[in-house]
Amino acid sequence: MRASIPFPDISPEIFSFSVGGFEFALRWYALAYIVGIVAGWQIIAWLMRRPKLWPESTPPMTPTLLENFMTWIIVAVILGGRLGYVFFYAFDAFAADPMSIIRVWEGGMSFHGGFAGVIVATILYARRYKLPLGSVADSLAIVAPLGLFLGRIANFINGELWGRPADPDLPWGMVFRGAGDFARHPSQLYQFLLEGLLLFVILWVFARKDRPLGQVSAVFLIGYGLFRFISEFFREPDAHLGLLSLGLSMGQWFCVPLIVA
Repeated sequence: MRASIPFPDISPEIFSFSVGGFEFALRWYALAYIVGIVAGWQIIAWLMRRPKLWPESTPPMTPTLLENFMTWIIVAVILGGRLGYVFFYAFDAFAADPMSIIRVWEGGMSFHGGFAGVIVATILYARRYKLPLGSVADSLAIVAPLGLFLGRIANFINGELWGRPADPDLPWGMVFRGAGDFARHPSQLYQFLLEGLLLFVILWVFARKDRPLGQVSAVFLIGYGLFRFISEFFREPDAHLGLLSLGLSMGQWFCVPLIVA
């Protein structure tokens, strides 16, 4: 069966070179992390000057504190994302080869694991520097969809995390590399639109009015949980996990506590 839309054959590597036997390659996935962090950093710096999110009566987030905070977030995303993937999605491989946990270049990051790491880092940082947790969390929540936006585009370029088999008449069905010769849902693009673009617009509009501290974060948790839950119906479950109780995927079950919280 031919796909209605040909899958764009884009190399996962933007460029690569070798110097003195040392090889370096910049991948789209790495660029998504870099751009997402830098863009988020700059937007948060702008949000810090908005009294609606950062009341004048609270200690300010100085440029130095913000730089340090972003360092905490980078470590939390990478460490939490890797640990979450290894322990929830690939524990058998880790048990057989414990050193696989440090081989991040082979792929394998979990959003929910990275998100858990960010929550812990945000709470600890706010307490250490006596910053209002609601302001820090709300500012971070607004920019989080940008990272999701870029990450899903990178997933699509890499031809990974593809969707479930699609109806033959679906106009935008695609045949992904290594996923059989039949059309599938481009679920990465569904997630890019829902978890990234739409959620960012919702949060941006919601935060334009005066809100009690923490409400923006709550809308992010509910919005991401619902959009991820919906998109998972079109995404192929992990082959070694399949569908779990009630016919739901691991990703959907992880969304439930986010919505409840």
